Amino acid sequence: MKAIIVEDKEYIRKGLLNLLGIIDAPVEVIGECESVEEAVIVAKTCKPELVFLDINLADGTAFDFLDQLESIDFKIIFITAYEEYALKALKIGAVDYLLKPVDVEELKIALQKVAKLTAEGQKHQIAKAKQVFNNEGNHIVLSFHDSYQLINLDELIYCESDKGYTTFYCSDGKKHLVSKTLKDFEDRLLEANFQRPHQSFMINMKFVDKYDKSGTIYLKNGTKIPVSSRKKETFLSSLFNWNKK
Repeated sequence: MKAIIVEDKEYIRKGLLNLLGIIDAPVEVIGECESVEEAVIVAKTCKPELVFLDINLADGTAFDFLDQLESIDFKIIFITAYEEYALKALKIGAVDYLLKPVDVEELKIALQKVAKLTAEGQKHQIAKAKQVFNNEGNHIVLSFHDSYQLINLDELIYCESDKGYTTFYCSDGKKHLVSKTLKDFEDRLLEANFQRPHQSFMINMKFVDKYDKSGTIYLKNGTKIPVSSRKKETFLSSLFNWNKK
């Protein structure tokens, strides 16, 4: 199958190319794109049979790209950095998803699944996937050994990272500890108007009560969060911008 990779991070594109070579996949990558705009042009020009498609791109989403095509004459394997998207995929049974960093065994399975998928079947699944992604709401999903925990980001006060673990503190008093670092969640939380004033903390700006010029944030639940000197300017800028909203 002739394929293109639509992914805004070069190292992910190169890593996927490497894995396709390792497993000797029956796939010829004929193009790479890092934006919706580029993807539309390349897809219309090159007529791929398969597209590895990142969910979130610098200038839009995977569905923005698909909406700009007159027809979808290729098969799709979505790529995502966020585990909640993988959970949504389980819910809808959609065309396959690969979670970053891409695992070689999962890549093999995804290629096997997409090869069996009919064009009509994929069309129905993409429509269902789009509905789920557009209507799911402002949530993040935490993965545990035997369960998934859905967190409403509007109710998440702050996160604290320590030695490879992150604790999520919610407004209902509950807290959830996961074996991942803040870095694993940072991009998603920044999209939801969280800020990282310190290496060990990310905070929901709606729960900020006041900022002490000595370098301390006071949250509405009474928690004190330190602001590192390196991140002070960025935090203050976001604080003043938040005040204008």
